[in-house]
Amino acid sequence: MQDTATGKDEDYAPESFSTERLCQRMLERHRDVIRVQKDHLAVKKLVKITSAALDLSNRLGFHAMTLRDLARESGVSMGGLYSYFDSKTTLLMMVLMEVGVTVTEVLDHAPAEIRADPRSHLCWLIDRHIRLTETMQPWFVFSFMEAKAFPQPARRMAVDSEEATEKMFADVLQAGIEVGVFRTPSAQMAAALVKPLLQDWYVKRAKYARRKVSTSDYIELVTSFVLKAFNTE
Repeated sequence: MQDTATGKDEDYAPESFSTERLCQRMLERHRDVIRVQKDHLAVKKLVKITSAALDLSNRLGFHAMTLRDLARESGVSMGGLYSYFDSKTTLLMMVLMEVGVTVTEVLDHAPAEIRADPRSHLCWLIDRHIRLTETMQPWFVFSFMEAKAFPQPARRMAVDSEEATEKMFADVLQAGIEVGVFRTPSAQMAAALVKPLLQDWYVKRAKYARRKVSTSDYIELVTSFVLKAFNTE
């Protein structure tokens, strides 16, 4: 498996993770599975397939979705689908891997000057996480809403990804506790309480749309709430 990332900070800007880019990365990671020679054609069809799978899962549930449903929705023949994956479970694992890897990459690229200050680092993590889930909203909704129905390996992957994200927040909170800028009995439990605030943005988007809450508004509200909860000042 390969990664198309170059390692530059701008490569990990949340808004840059379009479905096309994510599918390009999926192609690079899974060349042992995807049997299409021309990259530009492969990415174009992967976008159709993945978008259709996420949409169908939202309407029907991934477990109920059949490959025939996917072929009809995406406009890709059954034979064409098998050029990209050998089963619905393989497609599931490809999507989950992209979500997990992308979250880790984006949240792990805080500039050195941000990392040096736990309060700034925590604010940065909140901002990045919410902006990334705004860009990748269907991917995150799929991972969150469908998790209970995933087969065991996929469920484990989803849980591991969530725990890895939670640990990033816990580590920053712990660093703040150690230098006296945060106060909480348990950084781990504090991070567990922050996580649902982040998830609410992509799971309940319609609620915030009705209330005319923008992405920036939500980031400001969550950041203010979290800092007031844990600040020593």
